[in-house]
Amino acid sequence: MSGMTRRFHTATLAALLAALLAGCAAQPLPTLDRSLPAAWRHAPSPAASAPDLKGWWHGFNDPALDALVDQALAENLGLKAAAERLLAARVLRAHARDAYLPYLRAHVDNEFAPSASASYLVSSFDALWELGLFGKREGTKRLLQAEAVDADAGQDGARVSLIAEVVADYLMLGAARERLALLSRLRGLDEQQLALLKVREGLGLAPAQELAEAESALARAQASEASGQQQVDAMAGQLAVLLGRDAPDAAWLGSARLARLTVTAMPEAPAELLRTRPEIRRAEAAVLAAAGAADLARADRLPAVGIGGSIHWSTNVTRNVRRASTFEIESIGPLLDIPLFDWGLRRARAQSKSHLLNAAVIEYREAVLRGYIEVETALGTLQRDTLREARIEQAAQAQQRGADVTAHRVQLQLASPLATSAAALAATDAELALVDARAERSLSYVALYKALGGAPRPSGDAPAAAR
Repeated sequence: MSGMTRRFHTATLAALLAALLAGCAAQPLPTLDRSLPAAWRHAPSPAASAPDLKGWWHGFNDPALDALVDQALAENLGLKAAAERLLAARVLRAHARDAYLPYLRAHVDNEFAPSASASYLVSSFDALWELGLFGKREGTKRLLQAEAVDADAGQDGARVSLIAEVVADYLMLGAARERLALLSRLRGLDEQQLALLKVREGLGLAPAQELAEAESALARAQASEASGQQQVDAMAGQLAVLLGRDAPDAAWLGSARLARLTVTAMPEAPAELLRTRPEIRRAEAAVLAAAGAADLARADRLPAVGIGGSIHWSTNVTRNVRRASTFEIESIGPLLDIPLFDWGLRRARAQSKSHLLNAAVIEYREAVLRGYIEVETALGTLQRDTLREARIEQAAQAQQRGADVTAHRVQLQLASPLATSAAALAATDAELALVDARAERSLSYVALYKALGGAPRPSGDAPAAAR
């Protein structure tokens, strides 16, 4: 062979080897659109400090609430199940490369000749090493990594939802208990007013229609009080389930007031959503999984390359002869699994996985936009509820001042005692509206930090993506 021919063959072999190595690499991950505005449109002005995302419920300054959240994080059954799913995904991810390590199998069997004149003891060692070329190894790694990231984000999502539900149920329980106390007061005032009207009726000073209206108002107040007690029981039961208990704590059913929000919400920059919001991280995991599936589908269009080897021993045991002969054979060489007649189907699968990857990229962008809009909406709702609470509080204070003036006039005998109960009823109705407004504002605060993905991660527990 001439020197020019050898150089030609060498160059051809090098080109083929370079093409093979290039084909072994997986496709790069698609670029994700993570762009978000620099600031929130509904951010409070002037900017005020707010609790850290990992402890946002401390803004209520309620030690009982803090203790309930800690208990829920330790005892909630759904969170424990999410932790087990995360551990399952991490165990598999730790062995992502094992599928492409050499495989060794020992085999022993006993075979008989058709004439039953001899038997053969066959033993062997078989080895197979699939190289995982053409992106197959990286695709498998991406799939297992995606499962771990999705499980990690799923656990964070469960933690976010759990804390938000515990805080919301605790607030609603406090509001229900405060509302129940006001409903009991209303019922007492209606009883007092009805008693006064009965006295006036006996004196011929009150018409029968006015007495009937007072009796109807008392019946409605009694029904509202019963409904208020039912709401207290329901909220206490929901809170017990979140804490993994079969019955609510007796202390929850006592008298208490709605926890008051002591801070103004000022969340982090919008870009922090990419890190804190579990739904966005799960969408990113879906992209990673789709990329891994696409890698495997592309690799299936090409030959599966491996190395195989075996050692076989066959011992011939002849009937009635006390001697045996053993034969041995070894083999080693490359293994190729080449798609032929189903190559079109494999190509269609690769194209399908490519489209699914594009869909996952689009859905990731949708998740980013949905998260941003949800937080913006929650910010706007919180601002409106804060303003509404302030206005209703002003109205309640004015109503109470009017009731105080009426009570003073009755003491001076310038007004009827009925005027006192009527003014007290109006003032209590205003307090009920204020409790509802405070509860709505508090729940808007909870919704905001749930939208932000605010929840604590146990110390030393890094995200699955970083492992």
